[in-house]
Amino acid sequence: MKGHVLLITAQAPGKLYIAGEYAVVENGYPAIIVALNQFVTCSVEKSADVGSIVSRQYNENSLYWRRNGDEMVFDNRDNPFHYILSAIKITEQYARSLDRKLQVYHLRIDSELDSADGKKYGLGSSAAVTVATVKALCEFYHLPVDQNKLFKLAAIAHFEVQGNGSLGDIAASVYGGWIAYHSFDRQWLAEQRQQLDLPKLLELQWPGLNIEQLTAPSNLQLLIGWTGSPASTSTLVDKVALVKAREQREYQTFLNESRKCIQRMIDGFHQANINIVQTEIRYNRELLKKLSNFSGVTIEPPTLTKMCEIAEQFGGAAKTSGAGGGDCGIVIIDRKTDLTYMFEQWTKNKIERLRLTVHMIKQSVTE
Repeated sequence: MKGHVLLITAQAPGKLYIAGEYAVVENGYPAIIVALNQFVTCSVEKSADVGSIVSRQYNENSLYWRRNGDEMVFDNRDNPFHYILSAIKITEQYARSLDRKLQVYHLRIDSELDSADGKKYGLGSSAAVTVATVKALCEFYHLPVDQNKLFKLAAIAHFEVQGNGSLGDIAASVYGGWIAYHSFDRQWLAEQRQQLDLPKLLELQWPGLNIEQLTAPSNLQLLIGWTGSPASTSTLVDKVALVKAREQREYQTFLNESRKCIQRMIDGFHQANINIVQTEIRYNRELLKKLSNFSGVTIEPPTLTKMCEIAEQFGGAAKTSGAGGGDCGIVIIDRKTDLTYMFEQWTKNKIERLRLTVHMIKQSVTE
């Protein structure tokens, strides 16, 4: 290709939920989430005629489907290409609204969020791929975005594919570090999308949305254990949603207790007090066990129970992360603890330590 070739690259980190899972799906309920130093990278390069979307990881992508009468219905919520396409669609809508001429380009995705042999760790790859794609295209089209607008664009793109979930993983991928996230009213968003253009929607205050960056106590260490078996968040969230109507009282109690628990945990971060954070991690684990019991959804499988029990022996507070059912567990432990024997116990019980650290993001504005 002749002339100067401009290659734009953007990254978005993966995430793990620390506490507040399931409750955060309801409007205004809080969760604590952390961004991790594994990334999805999106690069965009202008093309003369034919564009492409290439991903090293997703060549052999699986499709899942179920039967609805005689129809085959595909569940595309775990298929990363749908998130990439949605991110392109939304960002280009925004570009058009600002009178940008749409271009042809090669878009390449590279992800560290799944293992080399394609195993899913549960680090929120669909959110990170959405954020990285939106971020790269905003730069490509010179669109004015700050973190707030980047979150909203990526949230719209993700929600239009998934249709459920809190979008807290989008917030973690945009803001980085430790965040307290209160979910917004998704029904309101769906209605406003029909009525407002994107620039107006991005300027509005979204009902219930609140994202606060937290500073972890200096003696707090986050450990991550992986079970080796993936879980589908959207499917588990669907299953719990079915129980809401049937077990209204128990579900409302769970929501209220979760809100209070996360608020106390946020206070623990504000006071730089690891003991408060650990106490509430343990309480949140108990709340999720109760939810599991009355919903019949397996949130904490035996491997993660074992991981938690081992961590507790060494003074760690542990629980499942995210929707549970597999994937990862997290441990909050004092930095000074000797962990040699604990990790030996994990290995014996087929729990793999993921050597990940918290990823901070500097605030940036593209003008």
